[in-house]
Amino acid sequence: MKKEQDQFDIETLQLIQNRLDYIYSIAKRYNSDQPELMDTIESLANVANMFAKNKYEELKGKEVTASQQGNIVRRLANSYSRMREYEKQKDTDFPEWKL
Repeated sequence: MKKEQDQFDIETLQLIQNRLDYIYSIAKRYNSDQPELMDTIESLANVANMFAKNKYEELKGKEVTASQQGNIVRRLANSYSRMREYEKQKDTDFPEWKL
């Protein structure tokens, strides 16, 4: 049995980009509330937007000259390391069980 794949279309990609831009702008605007969280959200929205932009350009038939892979990996590393540190903090905050 062949599995159907969802196909992106230009209108949906534009909607995705608009929503990611909104998420990015909110995270930027309220960065002082919870800086690490907002920075992580901002970074992830930026990475997702890069993917969407590349797919959009591909659908429009434009040739993408520069590879975004390195840029995406670098930006994702920031969010990844922040989440790893958060996880470590939560592990140490959890009280040990005593019987």
